[in-house]
Amino acid sequence: MNCKLIWSAFMLALTTTGAIAQDIPQSQVPAVVLNSFQQKFPKAKKVDWELKGNVYEAEFETGLFGTDQEAWFQHNGRLLRYKTDINKRDLPKHVVDRVKRDFPGYRIDDAKRITAEQKVSYAFEVKSPKEEWKLVVDSQGNVLEKMID
Repeated sequence: MNCKLIWSAFMLALTTTGAIAQDIPQSQVPAVVLNSFQQKFPKAKKVDWELKGNVYEAEFETGLFGTDQEAWFQHNGRLLRYKTDINKRDLPKHVVDRVKRDFPGYRIDDAKRITAEQKVSYAFEVKSPKEEWKLVVDSQGNVLEKMID
């Protein structure tokens, strides 16, 4: 319950700050944020920055095939949240088992691993010919968020 409340509050904060987001050039990102980003993601390429309230968001790619990633930083350089695209085969067994149980016959699509406050969760879509759901699930397979798409 407490984890759900924290996750919901975090998502609300990111959503509401998104309403006033603005693209910014790298030259306007504080040096402490840039240094933290470059230390954590030294192989990042195609980096785009946004300022959402007082949170700096970097959208970037890494790897040979350009894996999409996002990282959110406080003005002091502290990493708040990190999201990366993953292959659905990389989802934990508990997560896949939960989908098979709750959504038999659905396929998993657009999987992402999200790390925030030392906790890992997974966001993805489950699709059937008739409907789609967006899910956020923790590593143990507990559904944190579920929304029909």
